[in-house]
Amino acid sequence: MSNTPILQIDDIEVVYEQAILAVRDVSLTVPAGQIVALLGANGAGKSSTLKAVSHLIRTERGELTQGRILYQGEDIGPRDPDALVAGGLAQVLEGRHCFAHLTVEENLLIGAFVRKVSRRVMQADLARIYGYFPRLKLRRKSLAGYTSGGEQQMVAIGRALMAKPRLVLLDEPSMGLAPQIVEEIFDIIARLNRDEGVSFLIAEQNLNAALRYAQHAYVLESGRVVSEGTAQELAQREDIHDFYLGGQAAVVAA
Repeated sequence: MSNTPILQIDDIEVVYEQAILAVRDVSLTVPAGQIVALLGANGAGKSSTLKAVSHLIRTERGELTQGRILYQGEDIGPRDPDALVAGGLAQVLEGRHCFAHLTVEENLLIGAFVRKVSRRVMQADLARIYGYFPRLKLRRKSLAGYTSGGEQQMVAIGRALMAKPRLVLLDEPSMGLAPQIVEEIFDIIARLNRDEGVSFLIAEQNLNAALRYAQHAYVLESGRVVSEGTAQELAQREDIHDFYLGGQAAVVAA
């Protein structure tokens, strides 16, 4: 296995509308085959960092004004978002974005279109996703807009996985969900990582959930990395709970 990280971010700066500095001098690494957490309170710059990687920042009048981003050792600065997805880099946006008027299965199938595979392969991929998300198999003919928040989050993740990514950028997967659903989703993430080697960069406010499943974590505050370490090290630091994340608030938010 190559020692090249699947993702390397070097001193990036993100600016919105040529005036609002959202991220400054952020550097982080996601080793291949690992789960890395990007922690911080709301507004810390987590989503902007992920969207800078996926190039979706452009849709919000934002731009990368400094630094570089390497995916599998290559600078991805010139690539379009669809090319990144085709190359194995997918993002699941915050807010459980689904096509409400389409069924659960139709939502999932959209994720495979970028690969231009046969119907047989697509059906095999569906079966694979249903193996990880049995709830979705039960609801496959239901309109996505009529499913629960947890099911919609599973649809969003499953749709990204239909593109067969090597790296998934996952933005606030626990937001607004009941603790047992959060646990179920993170268990599935851990299985995907263990069984298929999918790497994850997960932006989260839920400190306890993220550090329980990640191998390494970075803490953002006001758009800058203020701490990093193994998940075990950060889980034991009271200052992380009290000052950066508001520990009790993070637990309640689950």
